[in-house]
Amino acid sequence: MTTAPPPQTAPSATYPSLRAAWIPLAALCLAFFVEMVDNTLLSIALPTIGRDLGSGTTALQWVTGAYSLTFGGLLLTAGSMADRLGRRRVLLVGLAVFGALSLCVIAVTTAGELIALRAALGVAAAAMAPITNSLVFRLFDDKALRMRAMTVMIIVGMSGFVLGPLLGGTALAHVRWEWLLVVNAPIALIACIGVRLGVPADRPEGLTRDALDLPGAVLSISTIGLACYALTSGVDNGWQSAATVGSIAGALVAGIAFVWHERRSKEPMLDLRLFSNGTVRGAAIAQIGMAIAMASVMFGLILHFQYAYGWSPVRAGLANLPIIVTLLGATPLSEWLARRFGHRVACLVGSVCLAAALGGMSWGVYHGYAVIAVCMVVMTVGLRTIMTICAVALVDAMPANRTSIGAALNDTAQEVGSSIGTAVVGTLIAALVTTQLPAGTWSRSLVESFFHGERITYGVIAVAVGLIAAGGSLSLTNSHSVEEHHDEDPDDADRAAAERPDGVPA
Repeated sequence: MTTAPPPQTAPSATYPSLRAAWIPLAALCLAFFVEMVDNTLLSIALPTIGRDLGSGTTALQWVTGAYSLTFGGLLLTAGSMADRLGRRRVLLVGLAVFGALSLCVIAVTTAGELIALRAALGVAAAAMAPITNSLVFRLFDDKALRMRAMTVMIIVGMSGFVLGPLLGGTALAHVRWEWLLVVNAPIALIACIGVRLGVPADRPEGLTRDALDLPGAVLSISTIGLACYALTSGVDNGWQSAATVGSIAGALVAGIAFVWHERRSKEPMLDLRLFSNGTVRGAAIAQIGMAIAMASVMFGLILHFQYAYGWSPVRAGLANLPIIVTLLGATPLSEWLARRFGHRVACLVGSVCLAAALGGMSWGVYHGYAVIAVCMVVMTVGLRTIMTICAVALVDAMPANRTSIGAALNDTAQEVGSSIGTAVVGTLIAALVTTQLPAGTWSRSLVESFFHGERITYGVIAVAVGLIAAGGSLSLTNSHSVEEHHDEDPDDADRAAAERPDGVPA
């Protein structure tokens, strides 16, 4: 590989505190918030959209699915481009395109047009997601500040994901559904201004000079896109349908071709030798387990609150507030775990929290909201611990000129986990309860059947998440710092560099 050497000096502009960096940090948080909230914002408006555009159930599913499909499929490609063309430059282009496309919803008259628009928005969001995370590392030299900044980013992004239905339901009481997308334009504009003013420009020595791996990009998009579609199709069309089987086969073929090409390429988009580093491999696996837990609970509770309980969208959205509150309150606990016991043990504790919370959900669905809320708190402690520690560790373990592809790998792992979690819940509920969830007040027998299906579903997911997240956590280091490097021990740093595929410390 021919890569540019890592920077030998500090970036052209770093900040001594979060307060001093409030302009660029707020801009990056806004960019991350708008791309995350767009995942769930329209879900609450689907019935209204269906009436206005005269679309059926399948079309409405693709209104949300098209965004996730292009977003997940292009994350690695976008991260690879950012490491070559410049991270700030790609982010600014992504924000501008995202804002401009959001305004185009005014001209939408059919479901097909809206689906195409949502797919395009997913492309623009993919150009933003990995870069917002990697740029946080450029703002600060201090390791503790980097950890706190990443914490702020994750809290803001998760808040957008969780609050999407609540914000959408509240807005629909006053405005047309199109405004749910139009509002993205001014947010993107503000974020653009903040990034332009506060984030330093890319320096040539901080980028890779490798040529863009176009075949690798096509194969990665095909692999991830077909895999995500296969999960969605399995729920919608059945796991033995031609569409599902064909998608699974296509994803396997494309994935094998991607690995073969990346191993042979002199300038690969994703150097697969990086996975020989336990931190990179373990952080990605743990993030998949974490995302499965998060997506399965979020999807399952939407059904639980609105269908089984008959709550309004606004009330159902408010019921998720324990997640937001715990994300804020668990910050000291997660950082203490990392400093006191190290990354490996801290993430193992997070894995236990995830499995215990899901097991508690399995029992708690019969025992009212109070038990579910407690499980949500325990689960969020696990989410918060794994998300932050693994995100920081994975990006920091990458070579200095590949931080964007590292952040993209982190986001891709989360997107894959989210797709798996949603598909598993949808499939098990369909198999154990019913393939059609009737609107309106449910009969007592259907509610009991639904609770029974949830009990089995959460029990199965608890075991799977515990094994996946714990397995990934075991590959992390015993670092007691907030970063993956042991600065207090030069021998540890030398060993870490020796384990890297190119020997270049981050």
